[in-house]
Amino acid sequence: MSGHGKQEVRTDDAPRPAGAYSQGVAAAGLLFTAGFGPQDPATGAVPGTVEEQTAQVLRNVRAVLAARGLGMDDVVKVTVHLQHLRRDFAAYDAVYREFFTAPYPVRTTVGSDLMGILVEIDVVAAFPR
Repeated sequence: MSGHGKQEVRTDDAPRPAGAYSQGVAAAGLLFTAGFGPQDPATGAVPGTVEEQTAQVLRNVRAVLAARGLGMDDVVKVTVHLQHLRRDFAAYDAVYREFFTAPYPVRTTVGSDLMGILVEIDVVAAFPR
């Protein structure tokens, strides 16, 4: 990657944007993903539990990273929105740990009013130098 331009990143392996945004954007040696929910990219189905939703969200994020040759170990920053922060934090965090290894990315987890889902996650990943 060179210059200051931004490049759209897209894949059929993650849910299509529901508005005026990209699945991901690569710029300045980083890949930024949109906030993904737990929709199955093939069927649109949303699983019921926060554990199942967290796993699907992270699979969606992983698919966008993979479209540019990156993996979860390249992630440096994670932002997580939980519909029920206090109720679901421990269950979400347990599944999250299955997708990341130390040293973990920095992370912010907040409670948010989401649109019919329990979890939304976006990440920033760094391309290897």
